Amino acid sequence: MCGIIGYVGRKPVVDILLDGLEQLEYRGYDSSGIAVQCADGIKIYKAEGKLCNLREELSPHAYEIAKSTMGIGHIRWATHGKPTVINAHPHTCNCGKLVIVHNGIIENYKELKVELEAKGCVFRSQTDTEIVAHLMAQIYGEVKDLTKAVQLAAKRIEGAYAFGVMHKDEKDKLVVTKRNAPLVIGVGEN
Repeated sequence: MCGIIGYVGRKPVVDILLDGLEQLEYRGYDSSGIAVQCADGIKIYKAEGKLCNLREELSPHAYEIAKSTMGIGHIRWATHGKPTVINAHPHTCNCGKLVIVHNGIIENYKELKVELEAKGCVFRSQTDTEIVAHLMAQIYGEVKDLTKAVQLAAKRIEGAYAFGVMHKDEKDKLVVTKRNAPLVIGVGEN
């Protein structure tokens, strides 16, 4: 099983994401990663193996991500592709502006991949999740609204899933959606 977490608020996000991922460790996983919205764009950090490896990967970047207050994280149990850093979540589109974490499985990923490759998308991973990142990014390019892009993409995706999505150009917006998969949203002060 996989697990995803997202946070947007006023508190520094990195420890919130890592603590949340620790709470999901019981599900089993083989890689992990986070993406955080920074002043100069979205930064992505991934690691194979346990969360301690991700913490080590983050350590040299602590200063540059310390003030980030929005992000998404993921622990992955490989279903599509080997447990490598390239296949670890979060995944992004070719331009790197849209980033996604995903729990579940996309049943029509092969058909979507063929369609997206015909439109010029280049895939780096072996995952079904990266296909969704490209699909949402293409739709975003047309509608220029992350919520609308996620809604329209979700209509084309078959399977059971929960997504957390961010876009570089919408610095205070984290969009989530689900179909036939659990997703819990908590709302607190600030």
